[in-house]
Amino acid sequence: MSDFQQSKDFPEEFQLYKKRMLKYFVQIFAIILLGGGVFWMGFENGKNSGQLEAPISIEGAMFKNKDQGADGAIDFSLFWSVWDLLKSKYVDAGSLDAKKLYYGAIKGMLAATGDPYTTFLDPIENQKFGEDISGNFEGIGAELGIKSGILTVIAPLQGTPAEKAGIRSGDKIIKIDGKSSGDMTIEEAVDHIRGKKGTSVVLTVYREGNADAQDITVQRGIINVKSVTFEVKENNIAYIKITRFGDDTNKLFAEAIKKVSTAKNQGLVIDLRNNPGGYLETSIDVASKLLPKGKIVVIEESGNKSQKKMYTRGGDVASEIETVVLINEGSASASEILAGALKNNRSNITLVGKKSFGKGSVQEFIEMPQGTAAKITVARWLTPDGTQINEQGIKPDNEVEFSDEDYENNRDPQLDEALKILKEKLSL
Repeated sequence: MSDFQQSKDFPEEFQLYKKRMLKYFVQIFAIILLGGGVFWMGFENGKNSGQLEAPISIEGAMFKNKDQGADGAIDFSLFWSVWDLLKSKYVDAGSLDAKKLYYGAIKGMLAATGDPYTTFLDPIENQKFGEDISGNFEGIGAELGIKSGILTVIAPLQGTPAEKAGIRSGDKIIKIDGKSSGDMTIEEAVDHIRGKKGTSVVLTVYREGNADAQDITVQRGIINVKSVTFEVKENNIAYIKITRFGDDTNKLFAEAIKKVSTAKNQGLVIDLRNNPGGYLETSIDVASKLLPKGKIVVIEESGNKSQKKMYTRGGDVASEIETVVLINEGSASASEILAGALKNNRSNITLVGKKSFGKGSVQEFIEMPQGTAAKITVARWLTPDGTQINEQGIKPDNEVEFSDEDYENNRDPQLDEALKILKEKLSL
């Protein structure tokens, strides 16, 4: 995999960070696409070209490398036959853009894999991809995934327009501004949802347990959310919430866990609910502060079943503290990696909530010619004991519902259960 090109437009902190994490995109790509702001990629084509997508008529299009191989099992002349049919028969042939047809054909090829995370990005999509996940951007603040072939909200970020409008983890988005999302890729859905601060988008969502779908209007805004918050609950129980694994997470978590250790808190709750993921490297950093050095955090399994184990690096300050980890349907990827690592490596961990999302695949981001890119699923994540995460999720030890009524009345039965467990175990 090639590195992103060096660019003076990027802050020094990011230049250092990107070298560590490029291969391991862990599900957060959809949320960062929901706004417009600072881009990760300084693609030279995009910077040097005034028009990334200047239309080319189908009549005027000329292709290189068009020759068909005589010995191939697939006769590629079929493609050109259909191309010629469009050119000669299509009623609005004069309005067709050859570039869009060309890119659309490549997208269709990758979509035919059946994997929603194996995708092609044309130059404009590529330039939009990868907005800085520091937590500062314009959008609605929700991350999307494809589950059972349906566009699904993995998690709204805490305090964002999506959460305030009532968007919930697990909501299935049927329409976006009245347009069916049935055949949309994640990138296409995100392109319809994102927009400038102050503008609105109407999401038609179906929520499990409800008879009918409902329209929810979300006013886009500036998203500025710290990835880690800390407080002390009753009976000197520490509470740390991690909303994503981003640029600021390692520093903020280190500060929070140091407070837990210094204050000698009786117990600890780590809240990973509605955390859609982020950088793999950051999840390993966090795990290293909660597990002894040399423990397996996650196993990467490739298509040929070869495995690569990733270990904690040292810095443990909290492995002896009785801990409850909160997870739900919005806990995905890096969150699932951390929850699985803690559960498999420590006897004093209890998982509470609902089964996690089940996003355990690894996408390699590959820069392609002409300012395009491809994301290809190259491996899957396994927990330290070898359990598949993808499509399976992580099951809690104590399953606790969180109903719409609880949500509307500011009740949190899952957190209440976590505090109860710690009180009982610690005899508080």
